[in-house]
Amino acid sequence: MRSVYIHIPFCKSICSYCDFCKFIYTDKYASLYLEMLEKEIKEYYENDKVRTIYIGGGTPSSLSINNLIKLFKIIQIFDTSSLEEFTFECNINDINEELLILLKNNKVNRISIGVESFNPKNLEFLSRVHNKEDIFKKIKLTKKYFDNINVDLIYALPTENMNVLKSDIKNILKLGINHISTYSLIIEEHTMIYNDKVKPIDEDLDAKMYKYICKKLKKNGFIHYEVSNFAKKGYESKHNLTYWDNLEYYGFGLGAHGYTNSMRYENTRNFNKYLKGEFRFNELLVSNREEIENELILGLRKLNGVNIENFKKKFHKDIFKEFKLDTAIKKGYLINKDGQIYIKEDKIYIMNEIINMIM
Repeated sequence: MRSVYIHIPFCKSICSYCDFCKFIYTDKYASLYLEMLEKEIKEYYENDKVRTIYIGGGTPSSLSINNLIKLFKIIQIFDTSSLEEFTFECNINDINEELLILLKNNKVNRISIGVESFNPKNLEFLSRVHNKEDIFKKIKLTKKYFDNINVDLIYALPTENMNVLKSDIKNILKLGINHISTYSLIIEEHTMIYNDKVKPIDEDLDAKMYKYICKKLKKNGFIHYEVSNFAKKGYESKHNLTYWDNLEYYGFGLGAHGYTNSMRYENTRNFNKYLKGEFRFNELLVSNREEIENELILGLRKLNGVNIENFKKKFHKDIFKEFKLDTAIKKGYLINKDGQIYIKEDKIYIMNEIINMIM
């Protein structure tokens, strides 16, 4: 079984920080795009059972009802007889009863919502057009139809201090949802804030904010199961764990990435080429060594890390002979316990440095 990611590259407005493949929504081009998406899926889907589906963007909820109906008809191509999780991304402003009923009727069982912040200055900086009242109102409506809800929070903004962050965390806990994804602001090229020469906040403040988030969410019953992700027990994202467990998945749509048959691929970000059926931009056959390294790098994003025995079964190799783990363990960066190798939680913030040390 594999997972499926589908990219919808349309938005009603462009956020200042976003470097994903996206365009302002028009019904005409969205309809043309979906026609080509169907062709791509029919060309590359290998008729295997699908375990999870994730529809992201862009903003999937920006699609008109007619185009959403078209999208769900395309999804019927997949064998979903063993489907466990079906996530659909929404913007606060798009959520209404009609949309939620349509999603529910088409097997969606998990909603991911871009809240980002409750603070007016933060929201203005991020070019988001909702407010605190909208968030509480729309989350309450969503909870009428869905129990499995994720909300995204962005922190470490230049407009932010610890008091603003504490207020955001306090409000996000009031929502009563079961999954929270938190992302420190990264200033990416080809974004408005990059062009405006916005500078990142001080690293020490960023680290302090991250530690506060971890401590506060854990205190309120959330399991910190991946660097940026927190869930109540049983609500961990099965789709995202596909990536971190280094399992194969399809990526369909403009700019999507996938991993099938030991090959990692990237789709074109050129809309005109995509509409001509030139879907793939780059394909790379992964070597055995790269596969082994990916297993460790991705696995260490999880708080429970990499299982030593599973690694040996999968690659027929001893993980301690493949990587310089002993030094990191002696220095207290890595923990070897109960058959798992994982980064000590108070060191997860410097994960990249630890990986450089052991590679």
